[in-house]
Amino acid sequence: MSCLKRETALPSRSGPNGLDFNPVDVMQPRAPGVTPKDAKNGARVKHANVPPEGVYLPNNNRLTPHMRSPEYVQMSTAAAITLGLMPGKMHGCGCTRCLNLLLTYPEGCRANCAYCGLARHREAERDYADRNFIRVDWPAVPMAQIVEKVATDGDKTPFHRMCISMITHPNSDADTVTVLKQWTSRIDPSAVPVSILSNPTTMSRADVKQLHGLGADIFTVALDAATPDIFDRTRGKGVQSPHSWQKYWEILEDARDIFGKEKFGAHIIVGMGETEHDVLHLIQRLVDMGGHSHMFCFFPEKGSLMDHLPATPRDQWRRVQLARYLIDYQGVRVDQMRFDDQGRVSDFGIPASERETIIDKGLAFRTSGCPGKIQTDISACDRPYGDSPASNIASYPFQPGPADMRKIRHQLGMEKPGETYVEGEEYEEVQS
Repeated sequence: MSCLKRETALPSRSGPNGLDFNPVDVMQPRAPGVTPKDAKNGARVKHANVPPEGVYLPNNNRLTPHMRSPEYVQMSTAAAITLGLMPGKMHGCGCTRCLNLLLTYPEGCRANCAYCGLARHREAERDYADRNFIRVDWPAVPMAQIVEKVATDGDKTPFHRMCISMITHPNSDADTVTVLKQWTSRIDPSAVPVSILSNPTTMSRADVKQLHGLGADIFTVALDAATPDIFDRTRGKGVQSPHSWQKYWEILEDARDIFGKEKFGAHIIVGMGETEHDVLHLIQRLVDMGGHSHMFCFFPEKGSLMDHLPATPRDQWRRVQLARYLIDYQGVRVDQMRFDDQGRVSDFGIPASERETIIDKGLAFRTSGCPGKIQTDISACDRPYGDSPASNIASYPFQPGPADMRKIRHQLGMEKPGETYVEGEEYEEVQS
């Protein structure tokens, strides 16, 4: 069984109405429907009351085992393959260097983010442990089994980092503490550092401080939306969800104060209706605070309230990737850049020769996230194909090869003289 299949590639410059970006008026989520009473809060699962039996693979049973954190967590398909819990392989890479863990409850996440496969509105359609998230299934595994496996591997572990991802649930804060303690009781956090992907809605400054004191290395906040309006429309009142822009920034500022410089950051999804000017000014704000941005390319997640909308055109995505890398790692400031009347980057603010050198290195186009053990601008959290199919890669979980770079340059509109990209050549290059 493979954890991904080759899908039909989206063409370059594939924005709506021939545009090379996703405009705000197009990126409107559907309104959530009404959930029947007998499907609310994991009612079907609780009624069945099936006891958990070791590893649970999504879709094995419509009425999923009665699993909950902190005894159980879910993990990404890539992490499960890396641990040997699922068969399969990843196109072009040795699965993942980050052990992504997700808290889990039969009631599920109580938020309703429009772009997310875990959202509350899916209760009527799909039980929580069977829902897809960032394009893949997340098997549920006993936390004790995970800790035992990683502790036994010791220095041979493939993981550069572990991440505890919280969800919006009344027990999430306390269970994150328990999972973190269980990990650090057996695994030295200096050997495999721990990141926290937080749920600011339920957290206080004291919670942030406690996690830092227990050995968490990096604290991140999934802002996701680049502007307050888009935040409210996709994960606040606009979709009957509890999150607020103000609260997210409050916890992000607490993380800055407690975790310190280079030890906090924010997730941002590109292509939900913001302009490139919007998102790059947000990235600059994070850098000025001492933090980092971790970017995702919008992909219409199956079952979400935005699954009918277009993925981020690669033109827009590559421009933002390059500009973000310059701001985060090359000391370029957004005020050095120029933008056109649509808010698109028209000048990256550095000489063409410097820009070409940075493009050629390929690092700007790799997955952005918490760092691993290679270098600061190569993420441990490589999230293989979490925001695109392998046939039209958005975030590269591996170092782009020559054919990949020709495709990237084609998408940027910055082909080298005499070079021509042939559709699909980068896929065949990796396969060979």
